[in-house]
Amino acid sequence: MTETVQADLSANVWKILVAVGDPVVPDEPLMILESMKMEIPVIYSDAGTVVAIHVDEGASVNLGQPLLEISAQ
Repeated sequence: MTETVQADLSANVWKILVAVGDPVVPDEPLMILESMKMEIPVIYSDAGTVVAIHVDEGASVNLGQPLLEISAQ
């Protein structure tokens, strides 16, 4: 089963910390968003594997926009 991780706010993608194929540990930061000079980590609460990344570093994202897909284990 694949799950989509979405943006919780409008922000800029500051840093992507994972790549397609990487394993995901529960509550591990996957990327860092930046909004109003604050760094906001994007986390996933379960274990899985990154199967797709929908944004690039430096991109602007909107609330609810898909950031990445994770295949849950």
